[in-house]
Amino acid sequence: MIGKPPVSLFDSHVHLDAPEFDADRGRVLHDARAAGVGEMLIPAVAAASWPALHALCASESGLNPAYGLHPCYLERHSDHQDLAALDAWIGAHPAAAVGECGLDETAPHHDRQVRLLRGHFEIARRRDLPLVLHARRAFEAIILELRRFGKPLRGVVHSFSGSTEQARQLWSLGFLVGIGGPVTHDRARRLRKVVASLPAESLLLETDAPDQPGAHHKGQRNEPAFLVEVLHCVAELRGDHPEALARSTVANARRLFRLD
Repeated sequence: MIGKPPVSLFDSHVHLDAPEFDADRGRVLHDARAAGVGEMLIPAVAAASWPALHALCASESGLNPAYGLHPCYLERHSDHQDLAALDAWIGAHPAAAVGECGLDETAPHHDRQVRLLRGHFEIARRRDLPLVLHARRAFEAIILELRRFGKPLRGVVHSFSGSTEQARQLWSLGFLVGIGGPVTHDRARRLRKVVASLPAESLLLETDAPDQPGAHHKGQRNEPAFLVEVLHCVAELRGDHPEALARSTVANARRLFRLD
């Protein structure tokens, strides 16, 4: 069992508001704190979840909300109406980021996904907030959309599994990459090579809990406390000391989300 790190950690992507945590959210949060996870970014997936997410983040220190419309839940979204509501909501409820939004090539209605993504770009630019991007099998498409937008943006592409070159292109466009449980699996050889090669300034650590559990929790619900295992795996792959990597990734997150 990996012990608590000597410094605090930042889980840059965790759905602590998800119904999977309704029965024991307090215990999950306690265990995360005990493991050293001092701060979290909690991204919304649909407009209906924004009020509860706001209340959750207001109830505990170190919980930072992001509001957006996830591309895998298009049936819950009304494109123009919900984008207008998102802009108004963020105007009235301070947020650390816009998202979770993005593109998912395993989900239908690509054109709708693109329209919503471009709407999030506009809101993030107008509100001067970073984006939390989902890009399942869509890293090239996301890069293309960022270039087409043509205005400076910043953010993170979470659960990154692309190439070193794609990560470097995203970095040049103002985007970090989030690394989570998948990197802990031995079969993730390409991802492990990519993670070892990237500059520390471009990395964030995440769990994506309750999804994407690491190698030690196959078939289980993921939890933010398990971020320690991601930290140690990434540090070993890079030849970094875990404490140094923890400090740098927390600094990256706090800088990106302007929490200092």
